[in-house]
Amino acid sequence: MRRTPPASSTATSSPPTCTLATTAGCASSTSAWPPSQAGGASRGAFASLNLGLRSGDDEAAVRENRRRLESLLPSPPVWLRQVHGTRVADADAAHAAGAEPEADAAVARRPGTVCAVLAADCMPVLLADEAASVVGIAHAGWRGLCAGVLEATLEAMRVEPGALMAWLGPAIGPRVYE
Repeated sequence: MRRTPPASSTATSSPPTCTLATTAGCASSTSAWPPSQAGGASRGAFASLNLGLRSGDDEAAVRENRRRLESLLPSPPVWLRQVHGTRVADADAAHAAGAEPEADAAVARRPGTVCAVLAADCMPVLLADEAASVVGIAHAGWRGLCAGVLEATLEAMRVEPGALMAWLGPAIGPRVYE
């Protein structure tokens, strides 16, 4: 399905998708998961498992959707206040503090810490080292990519690039832009 972004707004007419990452300290336990949009509490234009608090959906429905998702995970995700920048959050520290940092990427080293990014038109990018001792996740839109969000995530991971694996999630393509 193709979608043309609104000309004067960054809001989208459909809910953002979510990509999650966690590490359990061994390669067979690192996982990335773009959950299905089905089965949510949201109604109307957002009738889905919408997880975006800033999407225009009913906040109570989004919180219920997040609760449903969290019941399937080893811990609640570290949600980010994404701003199309390059800041990288320490997901382990944010998880321990119960914080929602302003950042467009997160890095975790503790087993069970769940990193999350939301993306509508932008691309979610997951990075993990071969030993599965660290994961990084980034919200990579054109602004963040140009400014270096992926480079900042790699720097925060402190891993040799040759020892990394990457997963690129779905993103909008050039044919839907003017």
